[in-house]
Amino acid sequence: AEYQPAMEEVRAGRIPFCKLDLLHRRNLDIVLARAGLDCDEATRVALNLAWHRLDAWPDVADGLQMLRRDYRIAPCSNGHIALMVNLARRNGFVWDAVLGAEVARDYKPRPAVYLAAADAFDLAPAQTLMVAAHSSDLEAAAAAGLRTAFLARPDEFGAGRGERTAAVAVDLTVSSVPELAQALGMP
Repeated sequence: AEYQPAMEEVRAGRIPFCKLDLLHRRNLDIVLARAGLDCDEATRVALNLAWHRLDAWPDVADGLQMLRRDYRIAPCSNGHIALMVNLARRNGFVWDAVLGAEVARDYKPRPAVYLAAADAFDLAPAQTLMVAAHSSDLEAAAAAGLRTAFLARPDEFGAGRGERTAAVAVDLTVSSVPELAQALGMP
C-alpha cells in the first residue's frame, strides 16, 4: 500500500527523482515501524533487495525469446536499470534495452515514461506496444499514444486476486507471453 504513495511523492515534485530501491527502503522502514518490528541493517538491506530476486511467471522467458525474433523488447518499468538487469539474469530474460522510470526520470503513469521508451527505439508512440497486467498502466500508455496489450495475471496478488480482464479498452488481450507472440502473427 506504500508503493504508489511513495512514487507520488516524486511525481508531485515533493522529493527529487530517486531509484525505486530508495523508495522501497523508505516503505520498508515505514511498514516495520507501523508493525512494531525491528531488525538489523543487514536484514533490512536483504529484505529491500528481495525485489531483485523475484521469480518470473513461467511463460515469460520463452515468450520473450519468441517475440524477440521480430520485435525489440524492453521493460518499461518503474524499476531501475540494475533492478531490471538482476531480474533478467535471474529469470533468463534477454532484452534489447531496459527502459522506464530511470531513463525518463519520472514514474509511471506519467506520459513521459511511456514516450521516453518509444523514443529510445526511435519509434512513434503508435509503433510501440505496451504489455501489462495492470489496467491503469495500459490506460496511461494508451493516453500517451501507445498501443496496448493486456496480459491477464488473475493470481498476481494471490489466488484470484489479480486482473482477469482489462478494465479499459486495449488492442489485445492474452493470457501468456507466448499467446501474445501468436496474436502478433508469430509461429
